[in-house]
Amino acid sequence: MKILKGKNAGFCFGVKRAVTRAKSLSGENNYVLGEIIHNEAVVEDLKNRGIKTINSIDEVEIKKGDKVLIRTHGEPKSTFDKLENIGAEIIDCTCPFVKDIQKIVNEHHEKGYTIAIIGDKNHPEIKAINGWCEQKAIITEDAEVLSSIQFEKLCVVVQTTYSVAKFENLLKNFRYSKAKTVDIFKTICYTTIERQKEAEILSKKCDAVLVVGGANSNNTQKLFNICNANCQNTFRLISPVDFDYKKIKSFNKIGIVLGASTPIEQFQEVVSHMENITEEIITTETVETTAEQTAEVSVKSEMEKAFNNIKPSKDLKIGQIVSAYISSAKEDGLTLSLKNTKKDFELPASEILGDYQKDAYADKIGQEMRVMVVAKNPIKFSEKAMEKVLKEEAEIEEIKAGKLFEAVITATNKGGLTGKYGSYQVFVPASQIKLGFVKDLEKYVGKTLRLKAEKVESRGARRQIVGSQRVILEAEKAERDAIKAQKEAEFFGSIQEGDVVLGTPVRFAAFGAFIDVNGFDCLAHISDLSWTGCKDCAEVLEIGTQYEFKILKIDEENKRVSVGYKQLQAKPWETVAEKYNVGDVIKGKVVRLVSFGAFVEVEKGIDGLVHVSQISNEWLENPVTALEVGQEVEAKIMDINPEKEKMNLSIKALLPELPKPEKTDEEKASKGKKRKVNEEEEEGMLHEWKDDNTGDGGVSIAEMLKNN
Repeated sequence: MKILKGKNAGFCFGVKRAVTRAKSLSGENNYVLGEIIHNEAVVEDLKNRGIKTINSIDEVEIKKGDKVLIRTHGEPKSTFDKLENIGAEIIDCTCPFVKDIQKIVNEHHEKGYTIAIIGDKNHPEIKAINGWCEQKAIITEDAEVLSSIQFEKLCVVVQTTYSVAKFENLLKNFRYSKAKTVDIFKTICYTTIERQKEAEILSKKCDAVLVVGGANSNNTQKLFNICNANCQNTFRLISPVDFDYKKIKSFNKIGIVLGASTPIEQFQEVVSHMENITEEIITTETVETTAEQTAEVSVKSEMEKAFNNIKPSKDLKIGQIVSAYISSAKEDGLTLSLKNTKKDFELPASEILGDYQKDAYADKIGQEMRVMVVAKNPIKFSEKAMEKVLKEEAEIEEIKAGKLFEAVITATNKGGLTGKYGSYQVFVPASQIKLGFVKDLEKYVGKTLRLKAEKVESRGARRQIVGSQRVILEAEKAERDAIKAQKEAEFFGSIQEGDVVLGTPVRFAAFGAFIDVNGFDCLAHISDLSWTGCKDCAEVLEIGTQYEFKILKIDEENKRVSVGYKQLQAKPWETVAEKYNVGDVIKGKVVRLVSFGAFVEVEKGIDGLVHVSQISNEWLENPVTALEVGQEVEAKIMDINPEKEKMNLSIKALLPELPKPEKTDEEKASKGKKRKVNEEEEEGMLHEWKDDNTGDGGVSIAEMLKNN
């Protein structure tokens, strides 16, 4: 029987650090907030050591000076604030990858982003992350839910132990056309990615697979799902002693997969129940094999490949990662030894991950430890630097695969812009900065650019990323254009000339108003806003207020639509009969003077005529002798004709009658005689007053004579 296991089996570094730190606690009033890991055996071990596991800081009375360990899943910001206010000693063992997510979420939340977290809403890691954006995140595993969010700016993060395949599939089905800005962070832990790759490879090679991990372990369940998809004989083990090993006795190749919260010792427990076995290590390194050969598969970074080769100290290079063995533990750090060397090397406490405690390493003498060479002459190692580099290498692999990244521009050169991304130099050619030509490169210094890698070099000392912002802008523009074209096609297919539509003014120009109709900008010319005319669109419409408009003209070829507002409003003369009656007294303003009278504005769009004979009790040769343009007057309505849009007014009708002068002897002598008007005289008066029986003055000759 052959046993296959993954190279990354056992605790990940974050879990290992938390468990080690918890076991080092001594004295009373030591608390772990939540199960330190989803592994019943480890939790029980801590309980036996007198370390209390609590589910909430309100569950017990925590006092000043009490020690509270925050597990790898992290906690909401409010929990840290409460513990600090109490004065408790916080031992923060939050996984660095989870810390990064919390920082991303907090910073984007403060910038006004909507936060979306991809993952299990009931998982403690997700609950903790949500606590860094005031519990306002949208937590989902559904692309449709994600696509339905109404937002302008969206930040998407993902649970560190989430399935890579599920996350990538979700992104493929995610549509974010409503957003102006979308920041997506693939925050799955690189060790999770490696474990999942190893589980997939292993399960395809084996006749049966045993997946070992706590009942509540999310990452173990993900590994089980991956294995179960490739091998029908996949079994989930909560504990090595809870399984009937007779079920796998007949199989030749047995795979053993351990979750990130499963101690490596449990692998040995599982193996102890089997007989006549040989062991094979599965990694993610791709190697061509024959049927008789053993397959080892890998897509690791150059940095991680160094784990497999331990060289003498004289061959060590700065930046190289090596495996060393713990020789001794001292107050100020560890002593390490390397294969093929007789010399010991010191690893200071300041370069060890977590809070170094001598007692915590007392039982680890002889165990293997990975560190990075940070200096030569003398040789110096660092575990912290190694972790930083490994994290960076994992990010670089994602950048190579197409993930967008940001870089601050620090300088310019003849060909473009330069900056930094971790230990990598970043170069952005001038042609790749924006869609158009960039004349002044200096204005980009100090700015942050969104980039996509065109080329990544990581050989030897040359570590450079050649990036492009232009390809991102082109892709975004192409997507916007496609969405716009689709919306335009739908819009033009739904309208016809003469339709009445709802629209909202979005901006004004001197020549008219732009109206948003179902997301499309239509033009309402200023001449189509009011029957009475206007000089400014704001006289009739208000930005942001919805109105009804009539579609006047459609030019689909040039993507133009003309709409009118006045066409749906009543003309001024159409309502005159409802507002005014003969005999009413109105106040108006003289707007025009002509030889036969004065036009008075009754209201905007409605002018009435005061004939020269109706201005004064005295005879006037011309209206200008009594009135001037702009003068306010009162007048009586003598006649209204809405159909012909005419109104006759009289100022004289409101004036007191003048006293009659005494008649002369000659006038008395002619008493009773009537003035006769011949046809020639009447025709002359018609010509002078331009009166066609109703005339511009609207009064007959007979009425004029009578009034005079």
